[in-house]
Amino acid sequence: MSTSETDSGNRETVLADYHPLVGLDEQISELQETGSYFHQRGWSVGTSSNYSVILDRDPCELLVTASGKDKGRLSELDFVRVGGDGTPLVPNQPKSSAETLLHCVIAQELEVGAVLHTHSVWATLLSDLYFEEGGVTLEGYEMLKGLAGIDTHEHRYRLEIFENTQDIPILAAQVRQRLIDPTDPLTYGYLIRRHGMYTWGRDLDEARRHIEVLEFLLECEGRRLMLEGAIPRSQ
Repeated sequence: MSTSETDSGNRETVLADYHPLVGLDEQISELQETGSYFHQRGWSVGTSSNYSVILDRDPCELLVTASGKDKGRLSELDFVRVGGDGTPLVPNQPKSSAETLLHCVIAQELEVGAVLHTHSVWATLLSDLYFEEGGVTLEGYEMLKGLAGIDTHEHRYRLEIFENTQDIPILAAQVRQRLIDPTDPLTYGYLIRRHGMYTWGRDLDEARRHIEVLEFLLECEGRRLMLEGAIPRSQ
């Protein structure tokens, strides 16, 4: 038997014993590839970031990355199945991210298939620089058309910023309130001050595209400020 066949057999045995992940090979593989790509881009360094896909809505169930894992080298077992309250559905699973509840709120309030959280340099810096203004306004860029439903560069989009309270239930409640706002609900994503960005999409591919687009636009804004020697008016 070849080494690859042996490794495959061992993996099947492990997953057979570790029943919460049985049948999720495709979702796990896609999240592993996402983590590797985001790590290469510098958006998920160290053990930062967390990603999820929605498995069910009634009741709410997600597959989310385990806490404290290098997102560039996620193994098949570095994932947790959680319910709508963010806690594991089955005992003896790895610890899920402390921010899992933020994924759950989005999954409960929006018709989405995936939620992604990154910690890029530009998201970290601009979320602090623009915090007093409440958000980063992005307009006039062709790349805005990469966001679902936007078909012109002549669009003005405001990426909202929340304070990094370190109290996840409180932050989750604040995010939920903005998601269901009848007049001006959150769209595409949001920033957490000096922390990073959350985005989502109808499936993992769309969520990944939204990350790429928003990270590009944030870098454009940051470099524009550097070139102009400018800072936001509130500073």
